[in-house]
Amino acid sequence: MSAGKPAMLRRAMLLMVPLIVFAIGGSFYAPSASVDTSRSGNSGSEPALSSLPPLPHWANDQLPDFSKYSDTTEKKAAFFSFLYPRIVLANSRILIERDYLDSLASKEELTAKEYRWLAQQAERLRVDAEPGSKEQFALLRKRLDVIPPSLVLAQAANESAWGTSRFAIKGNNLFGQWCFSKGCGLVPLGRAEGASHEVADFASPYRSVRAYIQNLNRHPTYQLLRDVRLKDRRNNTPLSGIELAEGLLGYSERGEEYVEEIRAMIRYNNLEFYDDDFRSVVRNLTPDSLEQLASTETETGLLPRQSSLNSTPAEG
Repeated sequence: MSAGKPAMLRRAMLLMVPLIVFAIGGSFYAPSASVDTSRSGNSGSEPALSSLPPLPHWANDQLPDFSKYSDTTEKKAAFFSFLYPRIVLANSRILIERDYLDSLASKEELTAKEYRWLAQQAERLRVDAEPGSKEQFALLRKRLDVIPPSLVLAQAANESAWGTSRFAIKGNNLFGQWCFSKGCGLVPLGRAEGASHEVADFASPYRSVRAYIQNLNRHPTYQLLRDVRLKDRRNNTPLSGIELAEGLLGYSERGEEYVEEIRAMIRYNNLEFYDDDFRSVVRNLTPDSLEQLASTETETGLLPRQSSLNSTPAEG
């Protein structure tokens, strides 16, 4: 056997472990029953909408202790099996909001309540356009959209050191998001003199995921990411984490080197598998089915191939 074959076999096993984990229900970690409501409100808030079901209880679970894994392969599998259901939850709720936005766009007249919802979304996503205008609907539709799971997983792993960083452990912050109000988060140990930013503190990892998606959907720095996503939408092309990573040049001072590192993580860990799974789950779902997905009672119900809501396969 050549010297390279053991490494190749080990990598193949690494890519298979998540599937084994999903098959046995994510048994590498035990979700915590505790809920911490004292954290700051950096949550990627959702304007009230009757079709948005209450968040399932597990969205409040805290981050597991990933430092207990001495085996890198097991740590990665546990990390992915914990985070992926939270990505599906966040994205499915965005799709419900997106569906409602489309329903308003098709109406000849809007009610005061509908105008208020548009105004709240416009404020949240930083859209400046005449209320109810075609321009507002177009801008909101561009910004109110999902992020491919592969990109979320890769950035979370990179920014949080696989869930073991100080900010992940103490603040449920998986993406290094900053905040700028005193006491809003954790003060970086190496913060420059005179700087005032903190690393945001979240009530749960799910809230960190939601806020991260909101950040990519509204910050001027990620305009290119949104442009690439819109082009794919118009061409009916499946959203790709590797492709959308192009829009992350401003996420790190490392620029292109950071983008290529995220892409390499997606490829090496076979994270496009999760993009394929998410598309297979949500394609052609009715609004009622999306609501069921967004209120799944157990997080294991959102692991790959576990959803009972799959519809007839079609390109998505």
